[in-house]
Order: sequence, then structure tokens, then C-alpha cells
Amino acid sequence: MVAPSDAELYGKHAEELTRFATGLVGPQDAPDVVSAAVLACIFSKGWPRVENPRAYLFRGVLNEARRLHRATSRRLVREQRAALPSAVDPPDVRPEILAAVMELSIRQRAVTVLTYWSDLDPSSVALLLGISEGSVRRHLARARSRLKERLDDNA
Repeated sequence: MVAPSDAELYGKHAEELTRFATGLVGPQDAPDVVSAAVLACIFSKGWPRVENPRAYLFRGVLNEARRLHRATSRRLVREQRAALPSAVDPPDVRPEILAAVMELSIRQRAVTVLTYWSDLDPSSVALLLGISEGSVRRHLARARSRLKERLDDNA
């Protein structure tokens, strides 16, 4: 009996591998996880000696899903650090305030951090961000309003 080609194996198992990956990482990332896993399996040194290609492919999808999860977690930590760096994070700021600031839009967060933590006036903030002074004031007013709502809810 002739062993199926790599393309035939992929065609035979792609649908169930994608369903499996969808359960692990969601429908958005599942096709990419399956593609990366299948390629990693097929190009691995051990592939020619694999007794059960289906099981090997499933383990490959699981490993790729784990890799994606680790990479995503690391990226989120880096983004959170970059969004509100410790250099502008005074020790006397309460955690609920920081959490509320993190929920603002990026523009609102930027004007808030520059205004309150860097102690800049609206014209300096406008110059740094390349927006008008009126935009700075508008974003700051919206940020204050959202922060007030959020922090009043927590009180």
C-alpha cells in the first residue's frame, strides 16, 4: 500500500484539525494555527518515521496553539507596559485609577497621562501629539467624564 502524500493527509484531516484549533484559539486564529502546525509537522525531522500522522498533526496543532497563547500573553504585557510606563506611574496612584485610565481610548489616555503625570499644558500636549489644542481639550474632557463615571461606580 502506498503512503498518502502530505497534501492528501492535509486534505483528509484539515477540517477536523481546524475544528480542534477553533476550540483552542477561536475561529479568527484557527486556520493560521493549523497551517503553521501542519507545516511544522511535515518539515520536522521525525515526520518520515511517524506511525500515526493524524495524532501527530493533532499534537502539532496543540503545540502551535500553546505557542500562540504564550506569544499573545507576552505581547499584551508589553503593550500594557508601553501604554502606561512605570516612569509615569507614580507610586501613590491607586490601582483602580490606573485600571480606569487603561480603559480610556488611546488618545484619551495619551492626553490624560501627558496632562496629569507629565504636567504639561494643553498646548504642549497638542504639539507632542500633533493635534490641535481644541482636540486635546475635547479628549481630556471626555476622559475626565469617563473616569468620573468609572470611579464613581467603584465608590
